[in-house]
Amino acid sequence: MTEKTSQPPAERDYIPGMGKAYLLPLYDVVHHVVGLRPIHQQLITLAGLRDGHRVLDVGCGTGNLLRSTGKRYPKAELVGLDPDPKALARARRKARRAGVAVRLDRGFAQELPYADGSFDRVFSSLMLHHLDSAAKDELLAEVRRVLRPDGLLVLADAVVDDHGHGHGRRSRTPELLRDNVGDGVARRIAAAGWTVEPTRTMSLRAFGEIGIELARPDRPAED
Repeated sequence: MTEKTSQPPAERDYIPGMGKAYLLPLYDVVHHVVGLRPIHQQLITLAGLRDGHRVLDVGCGTGNLLRSTGKRYPKAELVGLDPDPKALARARRKARRAGVAVRLDRGFAQELPYADGSFDRVFSSLMLHHLDSAAKDELLAEVRRVLRPDGLLVLADAVVDDHGHGHGRRSRTPELLRDNVGDGVARRIAAAGWTVEPTRTMSLRAFGEIGIELARPDRPAED
């Protein structure tokens, strides 16, 4: 499959990183207040990056994870994808100020504009719960397609308890967080054709816990 970046992405509905477009200026403030930086550092560590690795951040927002990755691994090739053009504009400015080289594309997780087997690592940080069930499965299929056979998905998302509470309060959109109850995220990833390591959890400074999933594409059975 060839890359499709020469064509504009088909428009889809999407939920901005802060839930509402007008809240984007608060994105980085909230990132700092809730304590996401240690989560990002752990994702980078768990990814086991090496020089020359090609890394994709799906739903990159304003580029905080990419910027941290570039500072630790300046010889990695970094690519970020997000549907929000205003978030991408902020990400470009921040990467430029930090001296981090990154390619930023506008697009949607359900239809990644990249060739098969073109990435060594794929990050997804606090984005999965923005998608409905069908879109989550499309994302996982697309990530599986663009990862190399020995690649790794490193995914972080909210942990929700059996009463539907996550991020410290009941979600206003419980239908989107339904799959995050218990080990629901890990089970969904495994059902999509992945081998998933036991879930790791980290606490935010505010608003609950984050679950971290490491998953590798299942290899087809040999004849």
